[in-house]
Amino acid sequence: MATPFVSVSSNAKELRRKLTMVQRDQLPFATAQALTAVAKIVQAGEAQQIGKKFKNPTPFTRNSVGMRGARKSNQEAMVFIKDRAARYLAPYEEGGVHALNGKALLNPKDIKKNAYGQLSRGTLARLKARPDVFIGKVRFKDGREINGVWQRPPTGERQRGRNGTKGNTWNKVDGKRTGGLKLLIRFGDALPVDIHLGYHDLAGRLVFRNFNREMGRALAKALATTR
Repeated sequence: MATPFVSVSSNAKELRRKLTMVQRDQLPFATAQALTAVAKIVQAGEAQQIGKKFKNPTPFTRNSVGMRGARKSNQEAMVFIKDRAARYLAPYEEGGVHALNGKALLNPKDIKKNAYGQLSRGTLARLKARPDVFIGKVRFKDGREINGVWQRPPTGERQRGRNGTKGNTWNKVDGKRTGGLKLLIRFGDALPVDIHLGYHDLAGRLVFRNFNREMGRALAKALATTR
């Protein structure tokens, strides 16, 4: 389980002194119920925040907020980002650069992406197996060096260019011709994130706004069952 970005606990000592003996017996159960209810509110709020901050996030990212409820014997509820998502979502809370799955940032160019603007699983492996595709750096006569996944033009359309690459002259990268090679995916360095999710701030506001109400409801319900 990932480190929680909010942990909700309750100090019921002050409240306990104001209750009758019967009410005191119900307090741990009511507290656990209230903490769990608040944790669910925080979980839903954080998931909604992710949906608003990111443009069309994947279902995996949308569902990355986990929750563990409190118990009578453990007066603490926890809301957290699940381990697999925590690695790449952490920079959006703490700052820094994008977390990379591999050695480089994949920037899809002239290639089909899925509904979430990302490469489908297995895309690189399928491209690597194609005879008209190669992965690596291409150096051009003007000194540019671009690392990525490249597609060669069909055999009938190839022609020898001055820079040693094969292909017609209509393909371009950064506004300059590539000698016929088509850049499908560009490899680059991790870039700084430009979105701040604000997990902790949102969680704190939701806890402050909802705990007293949920505690009152849970205690009233617990006491009603003792009558």
